[in-house]
Amino acid sequence: MTAATPAIEVAGLVRSFGEVRAVDGVDFDVAPGEVFGLLGPNGAGKTTVIRMLTTLIPAEAGSARIFGLDVRRESMRVRRAIGYVPQQLSADGGLTGYENVWLFARLFDVPRREREERIREVLAWMGVAEAAPRMVSTYSGGMVRRLELAQALVNRPRLLILDEPTTGLDPVARTDVWERVLSLREQLGMTVLLTTHYMEEAEALCDRVGLMHRGRLRALGTPTALRADLGVGATLDDVFRHHTGDVLADQGSLRDVRVARRTASRLG
Repeated sequence: MTAATPAIEVAGLVRSFGEVRAVDGVDFDVAPGEVFGLLGPNGAGKTTVIRMLTTLIPAEAGSARIFGLDVRRESMRVRRAIGYVPQQLSADGGLTGYENVWLFARLFDVPRREREERIREVLAWMGVAEAAPRMVSTYSGGMVRRLELAQALVNRPRLLILDEPTTGLDPVARTDVWERVLSLREQLGMTVLLTTHYMEEAEALCDRVGLMHRGRLRALGTPTALRADLGVGATLDDVFRHHTGDVLADQGSLRDVRVARRTASRLG
């Protein structure tokens, strides 16, 4: 890590939906090259933070910067600096893998002379080059997630943002996604921000985590340091319970089940 401009600077971020305060004064920084995780149950405010950082919705108060760029006033420059994989399915099952990545290359205005090389490059990085001519509807869940990573990387972003990147994947596919994310960070020096409610995912991927609960950041630090504060044998589940009085594991909603089933149906 260096003393350079932070990859992400969030200060006093606030966002409400009706009378519900989804994000309530959140503050954190992420250093260049760091893998930072927002950890918490569904409804904690993680995805709302992500949507503000990716310029999809405005903050009501506070500020957010990506590599020094204000997400509100410099939204187009911010979008060119990031790659984003949402929790919901973003690949089109009616197109081939190659066509999906080609569309993202066009959306990000990748120069025509570089487009073919970039597409081939990211498909190879994610291990889906051989499957690229096939319809995405024939892909497994893990392959779809890797294709979505390829889509997000085609513009060579400085910051990769992943919202619940392994939800609905089996343990083997989940581990494969983890390994590829860490490999990208090592090869490219890329900064990664991810949200998750899987403890093992946070332990495997994150240099630091922020524990979110009911719109607020309750604790911040490395997984090791947070566990050490509670004593020998403490787990991240214990840390979360200590700071929130709640249990993180096995939390979900009917909507999550419906989304997972809808995704599975679209992929065949």
